[in-house]
Amino acid sequence: MSPHFIPRCLRTVRWATAAGAAAFTMVAAAQGTIKIGEINSYKAQPVFLDAYKQGMALALEEANAAGGVDGKKFELVIRDDNANPGEAVRQAEELLSREKVDILAGTFLSHVGLAMTDYAKQKQVFFLASEALTDKITWGDGNPYTYRLRTSTYMLAASLVPEAVKLNKKRWAVIYPNYEYGQSAAETFKRLLKQAQPDVEFVTEQAPPLGKVDAGSVVQAIADAKPDAVFNALFGADLAKLVRESATRGTFKDVPVVSVLSGEPEYLEPLRDEAPVGWIVTGYPWYAIDTPEHKAFVQAYQAKFGNGNLRLGSVVGYTTIKSIVEGVKRAGGKTDTESMTKAFSGLQVPTPDGVIEYRALDHQSTMGTYVGRVALKDGKGVMEDFYYVPGEKLLPSDEEVAKLRPAR
Repeated sequence: MSPHFIPRCLRTVRWATAAGAAAFTMVAAAQGTIKIGEINSYKAQPVFLDAYKQGMALALEEANAAGGVDGKKFELVIRDDNANPGEAVRQAEELLSREKVDILAGTFLSHVGLAMTDYAKQKQVFFLASEALTDKITWGDGNPYTYRLRTSTYMLAASLVPEAVKLNKKRWAVIYPNYEYGQSAAETFKRLLKQAQPDVEFVTEQAPPLGKVDAGSVVQAIADAKPDAVFNALFGADLAKLVRESATRGTFKDVPVVSVLSGEPEYLEPLRDEAPVGWIVTGYPWYAIDTPEHKAFVQAYQAKFGNGNLRLGSVVGYTTIKSIVEGVKRAGGKTDTESMTKAFSGLQVPTPDGVIEYRALDHQSTMGTYVGRVALKDGKGVMEDFYYVPGEKLLPSDEEVAKLRPAR
């Protein structure tokens, strides 16, 4: 871990081990603290979550340098869930019973996020799902104790549908990792595209296991189906394999591709000059965002870590802590479940991309996404011709949401 990760205003860092799970606690130099228990798949998804951890550290430092809330500083206790729902729940129990944390947050993988959502419901504890994307967290499995920060699978798919409609292609292939996130993203894209373009056909679906894609077989199946366009939801190493195999075979040479997450630096940068030029993607073009709020964030982040590059994880981690701090402020310094759930209802939070709101209706934040096309610049992939879509423009009507979310 880089020494730059430790906030300057924090006095100590202690490493702890609980039942084989590594954890560290950043202890604030103050009498009385507010402890945030953060659970995530750090070892399984380091590309995103290393930057996420740095974003949290920056926000924590800023909050404590400003005096915390009512004189109480914030502590962060981090645990790794090993990409396993059961382990996440076990770690949550440890955090609450042993570490006596006040607030639970985190999760990257959707099935882990769902396990924590259910845990929050059963134990009636506040939980902020920071990154896990599945719609079920705030809709089908939504509960009074869970809020979610990151743009959901529905919102990400919805952001790409207008671009897909512009292509005016009839025969589509769909590729997604066969677990909760991928299934949710693919189902939403198909449904929304069908509503917008009734004559569309889905000629093949390829759903490899997460982290185990046989790119050759997937690309061959796509080629055999002869689609007019492709929707992709693979990410990480699976995405890299798909891009390289399709480039070798020329499968997507004349076939447009729309792809969620693929413009995020976490997944685009490793491809270097193999970046899939022309793909329509959601992502984070931090290097070209020209708003005062974002410039200030980039300056602070790079001053602290010396990083030339940011990742979307940087923003999500930063905004996770900012959200919790604003929630505690609104709750008058209280951190009990009832106070936090009430405080987050309609809570507005300033972020690097403007103010977001945690909706009272479904507990989903209005964090948006950038949509653009992949291009090559200086031998690496970037997003160009991009635009930001606010989250509130990507969600269905209140009436539809009411049907999707169980009665509380």
